[in-house]
Amino acid sequence: MPISWIDFLPALLEGVEITLQVAVFSSVLALAIAVVVGLLKLSKKWWVRALTGVYVEIFRGTSLLVQLFWLYFVLPFIGIELPKLAAAILAVGLNFGAYGSEIVRSSIRAIPKGQWEAAIALNMRPWQRMIHIIFPQAFVRMLPPFGNLFIELVKSTSLVYFITMADLTYQAMVLRSNYISWTSEIFGLLLIIYFIISALVAFGVRMLERKLTAGRM
Repeated sequence: MPISWIDFLPALLEGVEITLQVAVFSSVLALAIAVVVGLLKLSKKWWVRALTGVYVEIFRGTSLLVQLFWLYFVLPFIGIELPKLAAAILAVGLNFGAYGSEIVRSSIRAIPKGQWEAAIALNMRPWQRMIHIIFPQAFVRMLPPFGNLFIELVKSTSLVYFITMADLTYQAMVLRSNYISWTSEIFGLLLIIYFIISALVAFGVRMLERKLTAGRM
């Protein structure tokens, strides 16, 4: 029975499951880190800003692939051995959390001064001002850049192939090694699947942005 491109889909879809696991969990981690670090970068204490600044510069200034290698291959030498999935989620989450923290910081900074003054006039505590007045407005501003960031995150999950996780890219490479003559078809399917995942992320972010914007009108 002759082979066709449809025969490659089951293996690729197995890889999609791993890719989505890494993407979803690392996105949650990145978002949590981005919010915490972004808020800490606005601290009045210089040493807090300095520490968060060091974290951001290290993870933005070095390769995600190298960070992944450190977490998976180097940490075992000091007695810390992480499962592949945990290492992948941690590396991607820490890396994109550093980029996301700048989105959070700049979005909060962009809120008009009058909003801060109005919250102070209402005698709100600092945490109340942030939760009820400032952050909800800033969050709407964050959505478009966060949408782009999460699309980049999805594409970056392909790097987990280098620690032999059976993700989408890994499955495509295995198929290619077994069916050399079908290389263009296999990588074509790989491109299409990544495009579909990225398009769904972009669509979800746009829908959330529209809903939140409509709710504020």
